[in-house]
Amino acid sequence: MEAEEAIRASGLNATIVRPWYVIGPGRQWPLLLGPVFRLLPLRLGLVRVEEMIATLAQAVERPPKGIRIVEVPEIRAHGAVK
Repeated sequence: MEAEEAIRASGLNATIVRPWYVIGPGRQWPLLLGPVFRLLPLRLGLVRVEEMIATLAQAVERPPKGIRIVEVPEIRAHGAVK
């Protein structure tokens, strides 16, 4: 939160990506807690590494004017676009 506040205060254009946990090679253990994650708010969900890469690529290709916050539902949507 402090880093986000510093970015806002700087006046820079920025995309802030807020994944809760990125599932990738060697990082699969949260899948065991799948039923628990389905009960949590959507912004606390798990995202795949492919979804995260697509989100980061879009952040570079389409930089925002001002501050843009990208949370789990939007990260998942970026990964779904092929």
